[in-house]
Amino acid sequence: MNRSMQRVAVVTGASRGAGKGIALALGQAGMTVYLTGRSLADDDSPYGGTISETASLIDKAGSRGIAVAVDHTDDTAVASLFERLRNEHGRLDILVNNAANLVATTMVGGFWEKPLATVDLITVGLRSHFVASYHAAPLLIANGKGLIVNTDHYGALCYYHGPVYGAQKAGSDKMAADMAKELRPHNVAALSIWMGGLDTERARAYLMTLPPASRPTAKRESPQFTGRVIAALYESDQRMALSGRALIGAEIGALLGVSDIDGSHPVSHRYTLGGPPELHPSLLT
Repeated sequence: MNRSMQRVAVVTGASRGAGKGIALALGQAGMTVYLTGRSLADDDSPYGGTISETASLIDKAGSRGIAVAVDHTDDTAVASLFERLRNEHGRLDILVNNAANLVATTMVGGFWEKPLATVDLITVGLRSHFVASYHAAPLLIANGKGLIVNTDHYGALCYYHGPVYGAQKAGSDKMAADMAKELRPHNVAALSIWMGGLDTERARAYLMTLPPASRPTAKRESPQFTGRVIAALYESDQRMALSGRALIGAEIGALLGVSDIDGSHPVSHRYTLGGPPELHPSLLT
């Protein structure tokens, strides 16, 4: 594909974990990927990973990865990112909102026993999704076709990691649904994708703290799987029909014929953890 005709994507929070995998998968699908994060050196996080490493992997895949250091608590920095996109491309195809500030803390105990900083997930993880979408929307509209994806989880419906995590995930779903209504006339879709248990650096580190007999044995999704689903969804003729919904990644992957990097098909946890609710179609202004 001619580079000037390549799809252009932005993935926030792509130093490691889900964001890194999604950015890499979009790059492997031939897209130019702008990826954000705060990690510039491996020791910036106990889990390693930097935005430049992710960009390098995309380059090695034959596409172009562009690492942009962005603190998503800084609205001016976020605006500058999208201004750069406007100057360099004048358009955008896909925005993936994945940035999240997960404060390291024990998973046991009540919310009042954990650091108050855990609420920062609402700032970088919900508010930051809105700010990035705010600046991305005009570029997506200018393109004549677009997609906003919020990465989400079953914790939007079931108890998982506590009330802040659940509020962020549920809020992210509703935000995407309401954005979808306003973006529909412009052929831009907005939705959220519920990811399953991922094989990330953070997850591997946590599992190693458990006694061997207590470690889950179920296969985990690769971080790239969700990126593969997003790439297929963008090209699918069902993109706008699915806009506004919260989708289970494993289910939409099966619908679109997307497999994981090893050829396997991730399993939906709808019947053990719950499934996304259907929102009412009413429009109140």
